[in-house]
Amino acid sequence: MAISKLAVVHPKAELAPDVEVGPFGYVGPDVVIGAGTVLHNGATVVGHTRIGQRNVLYPHACIGAPPQDISYRNEPTQVVIGDDNVFRECVTVHRGTPKESGVTQVGSRCYFMACAHVAHDGLVEDDVIFGNNVLIGGHVHVEARANINGGAAIHPFTTVGRLAYVGGLTRIVQDVPPFMIVEGHPSRVRGINAVGMRRAGISEEVMQAMGKAYRRIYRRGRPQAEILEEMEKEDGWPEEVRYLCAALRATGSGRHGRYREATRKRPPA
Repeated sequence: MAISKLAVVHPKAELAPDVEVGPFGYVGPDVVIGAGTVLHNGATVVGHTRIGQRNVLYPHACIGAPPQDISYRNEPTQVVIGDDNVFRECVTVHRGTPKESGVTQVGSRCYFMACAHVAHDGLVEDDVIFGNNVLIGGHVHVEARANINGGAAIHPFTTVGRLAYVGGLTRIVQDVPPFMIVEGHPSRVRGINAVGMRRAGISEEVMQAMGKAYRRIYRRGRPQAEILEEMEKEDGWPEEVRYLCAALRATGSGRHGRYREATRKRPPA
């Protein structure tokens, strides 16, 4: 274990033998950090936080701080992080609240660029990229391989779908459909994320089907529910298109264009 003499690691923290903590780093008492993880100078990990293997925290990244929620009363909520993630300078990940599962969760192989923020009770799946200054609100779900570009801000209880691409500086207040590009002011679906799909190894045949589905859903000028009902009855659509249809159905069943609003715990009247 390579711990700088200028770092502070609480004796109750559990660190794998090869964890590195740089000068002025701080690790609190309820923290568990897996093998190969590196905390650069000034990085901080506090709260009931579990970090997996081979993660890298750059200077002044802060993981596990209390949520920015005025109803929080220091309950023992958590942050759980997988393996091989990169948290660049000044990235923040806040722990959960009792309003949901009490856990903020990050998967594996994610890349968070400088000053990005993951709010309380968020779920970020595997292989997600956050650009500089990306902000996601509380209870946001970001599905695998989504790419959210610099300065984008995501409304609480929003879902960003699998392999979606959110343009820089975009304000997102409704669910982002999987496999789609969403950007602009106001934000709207602009096309399919062909580059992301190709990088993920999705076949040209499936991409052509996704393009056909996009044109049918977004360019026909008919009620979306009618189009989805027709497509769901048709044979031949690949799994990815059926996943898109299911996601759009879920969004339609939510509130304000956000599926997760329908699952929100609300205080009694």
